[in-house]
Formats: sequence, structure tokens, C-alpha cells
Amino acid sequence: MSLDFAVPVSAPDTAATGPDTTGPESTAPESGGTARPLSPNALRAIVRDLAEQPDRWIHRVRLATGDRWYERMVSAEDHEVWLISWLPGQSTGFHDHGGSRGAFAVALGELEELSLGGPEDGLLVRRVAPGAVRAFGAAYLHDVRNTSAGPAVTIHAYSPPLSGMTRYDLRAGGLVRTAEEGPEQW
Repeated sequence: MSLDFAVPVSAPDTAATGPDTTGPESTAPESGGTARPLSPNALRAIVRDLAEQPDRWIHRVRLATGDRWYERMVSAEDHEVWLISWLPGQSTGFHDHGGSRGAFAVALGELEELSLGGPEDGLLVRRVAPGAVRAFGAAYLHDVRNTSAGPAVTIHAYSPPLSGMTRYDLRAGGLVRTAEEGPEQW
């Protein structure tokens, strides 16, 4: 599906690098039997803990030459965890997380993250070193890529579990929505 309209540029989501202001980390069910989403800080702890225990995931890792390889490791009511491998040159392209909060840890290798910092800051490029963890709120858009000479492995957590994602192209006027994906496409 191709949609073509500009996405307004706004200030970066402060949950990506700053203190968590998204509320309690409770996973206690709310009315209707659904669990409350975990905070970016809780997701940060999940991916950091798992990345520091390679015996729990290293045997699952595969390298794929076409696209990034990925596998869902945890599927719970309030969050999910994905293991992803990246060969040099592989990237996500700009995307959102369908309203889910998230975090990722670089378990092996290193990556680069691109995001928009607002009209004054333009495109932000961050090196995400081995052992680094990035966490973000529900409205965060970014592009993650392997610009290094070797493979990388990351662990990602989302809360609530991903229900969809929107893809964007970066153009002179900002981000332009190009496609929407649902879980059936992953």
C-alpha cells in the first residue's frame, strides 16, 4: 500500500534518551483484562538483562543475506521480545512502532540510528555501540542500520506487543508515509 503525505517534524521523544515520564511500570491488568504497557525504562531493563546473557539467545541467531533475520523470543500480554541479526548494509528504513513503546540493546557489533530532532536539529545520527541500550516512547520514529564492516545482533522489546508499523521515506520536506504493515507481514 502506498500512501504519500508528509509527516510533521516534531521534537524528539524524550523517553528515547531522557528520564521515563510515561507512568508506572505496572503490569497489573486494567479493566477489560488487558495489561498496562511497560515503560521505556522497564523495556530497557528487559533488553539489557537479556543481552548480558548470550547463552539464552546466541544459539538462535541466523544471518540472512537478503533482509535482516528476526525471531520473536517472548510473547506476553504486556510485551514481546525479538532477536534480530544484521549484516553490513542492512537497515530498517524509517518506521514507527504502531503506538508501542520500545527498547533495543546491541548485544554484538554496532549499529547506527537515524531520527529527526526537529526543525532546529534536523537529522540526528547516533552510533549505537556494543552494549548500548536505546529506549523510546510510543510516538518515536527512527531508522536503524548496520553501517559497520561486521554483523550485529540486537534484542528488542515492545509494549504493548506490536500490532502494526508504518514505514516512511525521508525526503527534502521531511518524512513521507509509504506503507503500513501488520503482524501477518513479519
